[in-house]
Amino acid sequence: CLKDLKCKYLEKEDRYKSLASLGEMHTKLEELQKQMAWALVAEMERELEPVKEKLEADRRSTEKYDEKVDEWKDKVRQAEKRYKQIQEQLEGITQQVQELQPKCAELKAEAQKHNSLLKSCELIVHRCRTNLRDLEKDKAQLSSRIKDLTHSISQTTGAESQARAERMKQIQTELENLDLQIPTLGQQIHQFQHANSRVKEEQGKMKREHDGLKKSIEANKRKLQTMESSRSNRLRRFGEQMPALLNAIEEANRKGYFKHKPRGPLGYLIGLKDPELALAVEVCLKYLVVAFTCDNYEDEKVLKSLMAKMYPAGKRPTIITSQFLRQVHDTRKRGVNHPQYPSVLQSLEIEDPVVANCLIDQRNIESILLIKNRAEARRVMQGKNPPANCIQAFSVDGDQIYTNRNYSSDQTRPNYLSGDVEEEIRHLQRELENQQGQEARFQQQMRKLDEDIKQNEGLLRRVLMEQKTTKDKATKLQLELTDLKNVEEPQSEDLKPLEEDLQEIVAKISSKRAEYEEAKTKMANLKADYEKADQEYKQHKESISTITEEADSVKDELSKTDQEVMKCKHHKKHYDNKRGAHLQNIQTLEAQLKSKEMNLAASVAKASEICPERLEVRRTAKSIDSEINRLKVKISTQQEQQGDREEIVRQYHEALENYRNMSQQMRSLNNFIRSLDNVMTYRLQVYADLRKFLSARCKYYFNSMLAQRGYSGSMTFDHKNETLTISVQPGQGNKADLSDMRSLSGGERSFSTVCFVLSLWAITESPFRCLDEFDVYMDMVNRRISMDMMLKVAASQRYRQFIFLTPQNMSSLPISKTIRILRLKDPDRGQNNSQRSHDED
Repeated sequence: CLKDLKCKYLEKEDRYKSLASLGEMHTKLEELQKQMAWALVAEMERELEPVKEKLEADRRSTEKYDEKVDEWKDKVRQAEKRYKQIQEQLEGITQQVQELQPKCAELKAEAQKHNSLLKSCELIVHRCRTNLRDLEKDKAQLSSRIKDLTHSISQTTGAESQARAERMKQIQTELENLDLQIPTLGQQIHQFQHANSRVKEEQGKMKREHDGLKKSIEANKRKLQTMESSRSNRLRRFGEQMPALLNAIEEANRKGYFKHKPRGPLGYLIGLKDPELALAVEVCLKYLVVAFTCDNYEDEKVLKSLMAKMYPAGKRPTIITSQFLRQVHDTRKRGVNHPQYPSVLQSLEIEDPVVANCLIDQRNIESILLIKNRAEARRVMQGKNPPANCIQAFSVDGDQIYTNRNYSSDQTRPNYLSGDVEEEIRHLQRELENQQGQEARFQQQMRKLDEDIKQNEGLLRRVLMEQKTTKDKATKLQLELTDLKNVEEPQSEDLKPLEEDLQEIVAKISSKRAEYEEAKTKMANLKADYEKADQEYKQHKESISTITEEADSVKDELSKTDQEVMKCKHHKKHYDNKRGAHLQNIQTLEAQLKSKEMNLAASVAKASEICPERLEVRRTAKSIDSEINRLKVKISTQQEQQGDREEIVRQYHEALENYRNMSQQMRSLNNFIRSLDNVMTYRLQVYADLRKFLSARCKYYFNSMLAQRGYSGSMTFDHKNETLTISVQPGQGNKADLSDMRSLSGGERSFSTVCFVLSLWAITESPFRCLDEFDVYMDMVNRRISMDMMLKVAASQRYRQFIFLTPQNMSSLPISKTIRILRLKDPDRGQNNSQRSHDED
């Protein structure tokens, strides 16, 4: 009858529910309509909230864009100011060169003029020397004539007068020789001084070159050490501190000091598709190869603090702060796309978009071509139609080519991006060997110059001493000649004309000698003036050359500054565009927010008309609307089928009570019967199986343990009668079974008992096993076999604890970590018992 009761109950339940829920459905319908109104308002408010948050965030970020625009305005202003300063400096240098050119021409003309005067003076000196030589010959002839006449007409003149005349002649000759020697010594002194100054100047120049060579050798040694250490760690090519710096950055990022982990060095994070372009890319990127990039200024401060611990002041890598983006900039419109030659961006393999965007922003690598051949690069860039969007190009040697000019690179080998480290190491080793050979030659030349200076100074000192000695000797001879002339001598009247002629010749000689000395002095002065004028001309010309070289360096700096101005203007334009787009986005959001707020106000007004008090609704308007439609259909159906209310309620409760009672009884009985059958069946089966397995296991262990002593036996389990029968046969001599255990000897019975106990242990599950005096009445063989059996069983069951109590000495047991022997003190049984125990020990 349960099925009939259930059908009757369900029928009555439907009629009761439809009757009882009609009023509730009307109430619920009104409530759902109120919830529907405020649910629409809540949805509009939720839609409005992200727009407000986005607008507020954009307004806050406007300051950042303003700061960026102002920052790049300042950079543009500074770059233009520097460009103007360098341009003014270049104009000043050019004007200075133009001003120096006329003076250079004047100095050259002056030097030529002094050279002409020197040549004419040299002719005068040569003519005077010739006249003086002729007068000297006349003097010698006249003196010889006077000497002969004096000797022939007058014998009265004594030996003293003759000796005085000879002495005067000798002194006159020596004075003439000394007068010729003194200017020669002066000229030699001037030559030695000039040679010494020239050698010292050359020595200073060689010292400067030697110092530059030493610095280059030290730099190459450091570079070679870095290259050798980079064999195992490529990061060391970017500096010895770079691995430690990256470890510090990793540790700081792990501790959460960075909002976004900085990237760098940028050269370590890029790869080359063509290794031959390593030098060109490195010259193009310049300082960016070892630079780092950060997402925000807080991360930049943390990175600066880490760098300050590892790099000295002014030596740390550059840090570029720019917001990290997940996608690479779209450069299709402003990048160069040449059919034959790649751009720097196209020639690089960059996995991280942050690194690519940083190089695009800082260096415009999408607008720079890489052309291996220098002549081809000039043809492409400086032809009639240069590539679109291309600002410059680089050759494989690092030469920089613009549309109107080009610059050569001072760098000959790549320092960071080369792929073959061993080749770079071999190149540096060869360069170091060449530089060391050049240094040895410099040292040899320096030693030779030092020897020349010492030799010239020694010769100069010797000539100075000789000049001083010559002047002192001439002064003494002149005084002696004056004294000899003052002595009066009687002369013959025939000699007077000859002596007058001689005096006239001597006067002419003196006059000519004075004229010769004056001409020689004038020639020396003119020569000094000429050398001075020539030196001034050379110095002036050298200064013009120096200024011209300085102008070249200023031109290079002007070109770099021009590039910097272009880069700053590009960044300023970029951030201006971004700020304009940002402001346009803010205006769009404000208009959208205003429209949504007006719609929200209209919805709130309609909802207030339906329900003045606001309701907190969690459901969506769509689900509430679908429920309202279902409820309306149900209400209309119920109103059509409604009958007598009291009769329907009474019948429903009566059917419900009958059905519940009957169902509960049936469920209880069925569950109990099913559970009882299952439990009993399972228990009986498991019990029989367990009993069977345990019996077989016990028999197996018993037989195996008896076999260790050479015994045989059997164990019979009668589960029906609940009996156990054991039979043991010691040895092989007697084949009859000994069913009575009492017929065995004490040792055999003890050993059999041990085997029986160990077999029972094999089928029990207790964690502790204790056995007391198991070896009583055993002989030594049985005791040893029993002990070995128990130790073997205990060793195989490490998860259980075995305790054996025995009065026997267990010192013969093997030493093991799993065996622990506890020996109790002997009991106090008097002197004799103690002595006997001691003997047993």
